[in-house]
Amino acid sequence: MTSPEQLVAAHVRDVPDWPLPGIVFKDITPLLADAEAFAAVLEAFAAPLRGKVDKVVGIEARGFILAAPVAVACGAGFVPLRKRGKLPPPTFEETYALEYGTATLEISAAALQPGDRVAVVDDVLATGGTAEAACALVERLGGEIVELAMLIELGFLNGRARVADRPLRSLVTL
Repeated sequence: MTSPEQLVAAHVRDVPDWPLPGIVFKDITPLLADAEAFAAVLEAFAAPLRGKVDKVVGIEARGFILAAPVAVACGAGFVPLRKRGKLPPPTFEETYALEYGTATLEISAAALQPGDRVAVVDDVLATGGTAEAACALVERLGGEIVELAMLIELGFLNGRARVADRPLRSLVTL
């Protein structure tokens, strides 16, 4: 039997110099296209969260692909974190630094209730800015971060340090 870690390693494609020179983009589309591998990865995300979360937050855009089915598998609600201007008001926003620029995430003001137990799911933890912004938004609405669940962690970028006070689980660390 192939582990979720092996499946991720076998199905993620490196794309050098995209979106900018010097960046090696981790393309998860081959993983998503393999139904068996995708299902195994979703189960690896969901199994430890069942009964422990009220909401699963997915970060635009690839985080949506992972977080929504994880939420269903956990019997939890799904909350999208979107890029600025994509959600109807009222929203809260958080601007953060990427390894190649800045971005702003938004959350609907009604997405979480104080005390909601939340898992934040995304595809890649790089420098940690996106994950840190997601946590700030969840916590601003009174949510409790139960876990940050990442498909891939780029350990050499030390993004874990930016969210060190929160539980973090990565299926694969490169």
